[in-house]
Amino acid sequence: MSFESFAESLSFFLWSTFIISVILGVIVNKTNFCTMGAVSDMVNMGDYSRFRAWLLAIAVAMIGVSIFEYLELVNVNETFPGYRGSQLIYVENILGGILFGIGMTFASGCGNKTLIRIGGGNIKSILVFIVIALIAYYMTNPFPDSDKTLYSVLFYDWVNPLAITLDGNQDIGALISSDNTKTMRLIAGLLVAAGMLFYIFKAADFRSSKDNILAGVVIGLIILTAWYTSSNIGITADDTHYSLSDYYAEWDMLAEDDEGRPATGRALNSQSFTFINPIGQTYGYIKDGLDSALLTFGLISVFGVILGSLLWSLISRSFRIEWFFDLKDFLNHFFGAILMGFGGVLALGCTVGQGITGMSTLALGSILTFISIIFGSALTMKIQYYKMVYEDEASFGKAFITALVDMKLLPASLRKLDAV
Repeated sequence: MSFESFAESLSFFLWSTFIISVILGVIVNKTNFCTMGAVSDMVNMGDYSRFRAWLLAIAVAMIGVSIFEYLELVNVNETFPGYRGSQLIYVENILGGILFGIGMTFASGCGNKTLIRIGGGNIKSILVFIVIALIAYYMTNPFPDSDKTLYSVLFYDWVNPLAITLDGNQDIGALISSDNTKTMRLIAGLLVAAGMLFYIFKAADFRSSKDNILAGVVIGLIILTAWYTSSNIGITADDTHYSLSDYYAEWDMLAEDDEGRPATGRALNSQSFTFINPIGQTYGYIKDGLDSALLTFGLISVFGVILGSLLWSLISRSFRIEWFFDLKDFLNHFFGAILMGFGGVLALGCTVGQGITGMSTLALGSILTFISIIFGSALTMKIQYYKMVYEDEASFGKAFITALVDMKLLPASLRKLDAV
């Protein structure tokens, strides 16, 4: 997909992103695809159907990325964010994932679900959105009249030195073989996805669940479509094909003036869906007067998902205005949003950004984040459940230890509360 001008190329890029995002919003709302709900079903009811739908989306995207990358139809090495970067920020992946998992449990859903709930009329999710936007923005952008960010003040000095610098990329294929990486990435991706598909479809109840299958397949394909589109849109200038990011890097040599030049070049790299950083971008977009130079894949995807969810809510007549039940409900959502803002930026993504998009690249950091999000959410639900059942008898410490025993992370002899 090559265009004669940067403006045409960027316009196609953003409009195609918007259309894909609207479809994503419709599908997620229609099928009730919810990663926090998937963890809740597992922990509270032993129902793995929605978790399998999540895994199906990962498997479909992974198969597509593995094949397309082998055929050189997508670029998932130089991406935004850099999932396969040579620096493994494992502490940020784990800490950020746990914080995000805890946060989405308190806030009744992840970043994507927040957008879906806004489209469905949930006023509570607007508060969550605003809090995430402020924290995510100032985690990566300096405070007014300062060169400090939330990340530099709270995390940089002790987290950054712990990162591990690898000789090459951090994805499984590259780690297994540096000599034949292209083939190994294909083999690793197909084998991991095949194992996931076996686990997913061995459950008879899942095989009969049309909505869960629809959600997994379509969302996986949407992730792949975004990878393909963002990898292949470019400009032909001086008989040479340039990607959007390459053209931006050579702007002074290729463009006659700065008209239509985006604010940053990294956001033009190949990419797929993630939501915490883009929610932060919406604050910057509004703060800077709706400057068109700030429009990015992520920002457009936020608007598209909300609109898609709204459309389905109106079509299905499920649009409902929802407000906080009480002060505790307000504080839970506020607290959860804070943790999601910090965690999503630290971990370089959310349940979609790392849990599906990043996982489709088989990046080690994405795998760590995926596991950490599930752990943080499941542990929080266990603690909440014991606190609810035992009320005053269950201190946080007792509930915490008992939850770890239930998750088989501590010996049964340390159990403080009877299992429920």
